[in-house]
Amino acid sequence: MTGAQIATGTTGAVGARVPRIEDARLVTGAGTFVDDVTRPGLVHACFVRSPLARARIGEIDLTDALELDGVLAVYTAADLNPTAREISYDLDMAGMPPVPRPPLAEEEVRFVGDPVALVIAADRYIAEDAAELVIIDYEPLDPVVDYVTAADSPNLVHAGFAGNSAGEMGGRPAADLEPIFDSAAHVVRQNIFQQAYLPVPMETRGLVAEWSAPMAEMTVWISTQSPHEVRAFCARLIGADEHQVRVIARDTGGGFGLKQLPLREETCVLLAARALGCAVKWIEDRQENLMASGMARHEHAEAAMAFDAEGRILAASIAHVQNVGAYPTPSPITGGIPVGILFPGPYRITDTSFSAKFRYSNTVGRVAYRGPWQFESVAREVLLDHAARRIGIDPIDLRRRNMLRRDELPWANPNGMTYDNISPLETLEQAIEMLDYDRFRRAQRNARAQGRYLGVGTCTYVEPTTGATPFLATEGATIRIEPTGKVNVYVAGGSAGNSLETTVVQLAADALGAKLSDVRTIQGDTAITPFGGGTGGSRSGSMTAGAIEQTAAVLREKIRAIAAHRLDAAPEEIDLADSRATVRGTPDTGLSLGEIANIAYFQPDTLPPGTTPGLEASGRHKTPQIAIWANATHVCTCEVDIETGEVTLLRYIVSEDCGPMINPNVVEGQIYGGTVQGIGGALYEHLPYDEDGNPVATTFLDYLLPTATEVPSIEIGHVQTPSPGPGSFKGVGEGGAIGSAPAVLNAVADALSPFGVEIRDLPLSPSRIVELLDRARAGEEGDR
Repeated sequence: MTGAQIATGTTGAVGARVPRIEDARLVTGAGTFVDDVTRPGLVHACFVRSPLARARIGEIDLTDALELDGVLAVYTAADLNPTAREISYDLDMAGMPPVPRPPLAEEEVRFVGDPVALVIAADRYIAEDAAELVIIDYEPLDPVVDYVTAADSPNLVHAGFAGNSAGEMGGRPAADLEPIFDSAAHVVRQNIFQQAYLPVPMETRGLVAEWSAPMAEMTVWISTQSPHEVRAFCARLIGADEHQVRVIARDTGGGFGLKQLPLREETCVLLAARALGCAVKWIEDRQENLMASGMARHEHAEAAMAFDAEGRILAASIAHVQNVGAYPTPSPITGGIPVGILFPGPYRITDTSFSAKFRYSNTVGRVAYRGPWQFESVAREVLLDHAARRIGIDPIDLRRRNMLRRDELPWANPNGMTYDNISPLETLEQAIEMLDYDRFRRAQRNARAQGRYLGVGTCTYVEPTTGATPFLATEGATIRIEPTGKVNVYVAGGSAGNSLETTVVQLAADALGAKLSDVRTIQGDTAITPFGGGTGGSRSGSMTAGAIEQTAAVLREKIRAIAAHRLDAAPEEIDLADSRATVRGTPDTGLSLGEIANIAYFQPDTLPPGTTPGLEASGRHKTPQIAIWANATHVCTCEVDIETGEVTLLRYIVSEDCGPMINPNVVEGQIYGGTVQGIGGALYEHLPYDEDGNPVATTFLDYLLPTATEVPSIEIGHVQTPSPGPGSFKGVGEGGAIGSAPAVLNAVADALSPFGVEIRDLPLSPSRIVELLDRARAGEEGDR
């Protein structure tokens, strides 16, 4: 539950740059995160994790661990797993292949870091000491480390999943397009491989689970993006009714998809708390986070496009293969299938094919990291720049010839997704105008004459936001105007660095004509907030806006009726602003919101006929369509040192169309954060494994994150195309992470184009760039 109040008395007009409410609390260290929660008799959990990528579990000796003073219990799969009633997620789409998810490893361990035993002790130090005393006999087995060859491996990550397949799906067969490719003036193909990297939230995963036997109630404090999903999951897990489970999410230090669903460790702690009948805390340390929380982005594809003589796209295809690790969450197909579906992007493409294959491996499981379908933009946009060089067209001109215009919308892409209310060409033109593209090209030519190599890269994409899967299709809000006239807004929450507190307060203040200082929001407590899907799919702003508008409309009508009755005016003559109701044309004649609330609660006999006492309402919004589309163009310029391979980013520009902005401060903050994550994925972040399946980047000494030193100032332009949703808003949360990596990759490829270098393997570390240049100088083709 979060609650805060703005210190200003201004009205929260939508579109205003209102200061973020939560900032003062968080930057002064006054936030409440899971590790700040204490409970009477609290005990602590620590996991015993596998040191091997694949092995058969033999005898487990718990004797020494149980004898250590302060240890309450040590659980193995035999103890804990049978107590799980049901392990399932609302976000697992119906009809998908099953995904094994035992709480603790059974029979075999399947990746380095796989939890094998759970120690519960009086404090974390004792729990860690006891974990060292657990003796496990392992029989090593050959691991499946390389997902690329997993289909042909004689070894299986999970018995019963032939070819290590977690599922396959596809669209139109590639063979259908062969006549188009055979007759095209230009055909380009490229194999593109994207490395594994990680969400890395500032706050790692954690929870406190407390079972009260007298109340028959489980209370869970958790770092999560979706409190109501956790409640439903926990109720199914322990065999309780939902009203027996209360989930509280206070401050959450980043989620990025990792915290959308409870994973296996959270499952274990919930089961242990139920068994012990006390409060159990588990806080993931950073090494656990980097080794065992969940990976993203590990995939490759062969992408191809056919062009006519003028450079117009005739057909496009992508054959996509994705590593899902040992225990993907949710179903890998949920986030993976959109890669093929969205591959045509914002371009005038009428014929496409795609295939998608998902492979298990003995590595950490895949999670739904910010923009989980992001690879569609990597593959498409890198291929477009590659095509421009092959055909001899400037990359911007190639895009202009093929990009959808507003007057062509709605446009049904050949995979069944209908785009509307977007402006891709407009964002492209705005971004290159902000750069002064022609001037940059002149500077680039001059620099090359001096032995310096500058490059420019772009990415234009469309993003589905506010998705209408059953669990995410509606969002609720409750607004209570208290007898003093102060306003409390209750929403499901899931605020995890996305300023949902500020958004809710601003929306409610605007809808009710109230001062910002009179509005407060309560979020993240399933006992008092209406059901909601939480943060994910770039949905929070637009869905919450709809719920608040539905709810506030009822209260506005009631406020106007009460004020009109007292002021001897018609309800339609009442204006609401600055926490006052006034008669239009006579602003000195009016009532404060507090006076109206006093009437509503304490003077019911004076209310207009038919008006019920009190000032509170609840409402629920349903998204109007399967997706509301947002779009943007990213432009990056860089300089590459051809001797050291160092990449220096020079300028970074984003032209974003997310519709009207509720608060530009919040919108731009989301763009900044996502963009930096994409830059990290292009140049720095990497979770590699050695041939035995050992992760080799489990500290921040090895796992590199971009810092303020590496990231330039991000310049943002806005194009506003209204959506069919409430307030004409669109989502914006995931876009920065989708568009940034391709723009950076294309900038580096452009800088190195005089050497004939083409990008295939990521990330573009200095050593890889030097290797690319060495191969190019030696006349070798390719990157792998």
